[in-house]
Amino acid sequence: MSDRHASDWDRDAALITARILLDIKAVNFRPEEPYTFTSGWKSPVYIDCRKIIYFPRARTKISDLAVEKIGRHVGYETFDVVAGGETAGIPFAAWIADRMLTPMVYVRKKPKGFGRNALIEGDVPEGQRTLLVEDLTTDGQSKIRFCQALRDAGAIVNHTFVVFYYGVFPGSFETLKGMNIGLHHLCTWWDVLEVCRAHPYFSDAALAEVRRFLDDPVTWSKSHGGIGSAEEARAKEEA
Repeated sequence: MSDRHASDWDRDAALITARILLDIKAVNFRPEEPYTFTSGWKSPVYIDCRKIIYFPRARTKISDLAVEKIGRHVGYETFDVVAGGETAGIPFAAWIADRMLTPMVYVRKKPKGFGRNALIEGDVPEGQRTLLVEDLTTDGQSKIRFCQALRDAGAIVNHTFVVFYYGVFPGSFETLKGMNIGLHHLCTWWDVLEVCRAHPYFSDAALAEVRRFLDDPVTWSKSHGGIGSAEEARAKEEA
């Protein structure tokens, strides 16, 4: 067991997930032309978890690992409803809800502007223990909005699950923890790098630049024209 994982099972699940993401080419390294996230962070790496929907074996394995992870870390009879965050979280929520034998809803980013002006589609899980599911998280801002929308509707939300957690930008765990929300994930960039050390997916030069980013993502982002603090990220989200 490593310091980054709670158990040998967690480590194995993380490396399996990382290998799947690499095999389906959902992992993108582009140090020479950094990606810009909605929050304003600059990054030489990008995960496209939406590619998983195209690969039946990949999505089956990841969904199975997700449900087992949730059961091990939260409990096997802990949730009444699974909620997907619009848009990328919806298929993952559907697969997980199907395996957990629970109802599913999804949460909109903004009210649709007509009819019930609803943020939550499916049904309102008032008084029900609800798990928010998304594909990934960078700095956690979207999870905060979705969880608050569910709580405002009367749902009990204390946990959120993602396939991939960047695990480098400041503020995500702290803000969610302050809201009494646990963040659970299958793998991080450190797991991807561990798999890459054993398999030649990318060049040594690309991996070295990614490691520089992971060691100090705030400085890397700022020096490449992105934001340089969690406060800037929150301000951009609220603008």
